[in-house]
Amino acid sequence: MKLSQFKFKLPEEQVALYPHASEHTITREDGSTTTFKVTRRDECRLMVLHRKSQTIDMYKKDENGNPIEGEFLDFRNVLDYFDDGDTFVFNDTKVFPARLYGTKERTDAKIEVFLLRELNEEMRLWDVLVEPARKIRIGNKLFFDESGTMVAEVIDNTTSRGRTLRFLYDCPHDEFKKELFSLGETPLPKYILDRRPTDSDTPHATEDDVVDFQTVFAANEGAVTAPATGLHFSREMMKRMEIKGINSAFITLHCGLSNFHDIEVEDLTKHKMDSEQMKIGAKACSIVNEAKAAGHHICAVGTSVLKATETAVGTDGMLKEYDGWTNKFIFPPYDFGLADCMIANFYHPYSTLLMSTAAFGGYDLVMEAYQKALDNGYQFGCFGDALIILND
Repeated sequence: MKLSQFKFKLPEEQVALYPHASEHTITREDGSTTTFKVTRRDECRLMVLHRKSQTIDMYKKDENGNPIEGEFLDFRNVLDYFDDGDTFVFNDTKVFPARLYGTKERTDAKIEVFLLRELNEEMRLWDVLVEPARKIRIGNKLFFDESGTMVAEVIDNTTSRGRTLRFLYDCPHDEFKKELFSLGETPLPKYILDRRPTDSDTPHATEDDVVDFQTVFAANEGAVTAPATGLHFSREMMKRMEIKGINSAFITLHCGLSNFHDIEVEDLTKHKMDSEQMKIGAKACSIVNEAKAAGHHICAVGTSVLKATETAVGTDGMLKEYDGWTNKFIFPPYDFGLADCMIANFYHPYSTLLMSTAAFGGYDLVMEAYQKALDNGYQFGCFGDALIILND
């Protein structure tokens, strides 16, 4: 397919800058009121795509099965489509505070360092992105705290913005990591940070973002952006799944920045994705394969899960253990080997995440759903609304 087939106009007001929240008003005895917001990650809107019948549901239904105009489905309705024995596959990667701000030696020029991954524990080597890149050269020293104890030296250029840093911090690794992360902040995508109102020249993530940009089941540290679809699941919803008998299988794919990179070719077969580290263990394989063999639904929660499971699925349609890297790029047409259902967010135009969704649900049906989302005020992006694709 062509890049231009994933073009659409996304209004600024439909880009979610915060997670879904409900407004509550307290009325006091004297008649005065106070209104406040409470974050409800599982109450965003939900759109349902039926792959075989090529139909789309947006509204809740009355007792006769007729849509109730204006009463949109919300994310908690996801569980209405699954029964005992069905299995959800989650990405349990954990986001670390990857964005740091510091200064360059001598000039005190302000710089941003975005940690990507640790290359060598013993030598304190990290693969990073720097901004502004033109000012950061090999041999420069960068300072990250007022005391001057956290210092890094640039030892290599990897890409136009990429650098390798060696942190000059002599202490046990656990202590170094703790100190480094205490200086960092939640790595919200730039499209969110740059649109939020701020009094500062440099917009920053908030304390709320530490919780909001992390799934409730995050366990294995290594991601520099959240597996966004998993953000909708609350602890209450996970408990409801357990009570209903729906299984949860956890795999790990450390989400990188590749999905935010611009695609610079029209022919999608020529686009190359960055590699991301992933691991699928024996327990997840057992849960998924037993459910599939018994004829139950397997639901991939997010495009990162789709990428990981399609990397590790065997020719027999069963999930295999895997410990390594993947640069799989899924776009239409694509024959999926494992999941028969998936949950996704509404993504930006030209996004590889949209392309993966369109590959699973079918290009025409997914793009029709996107048009409905645009027409009905759905929210897009990491904190936006969700859709589910069912195989019916």
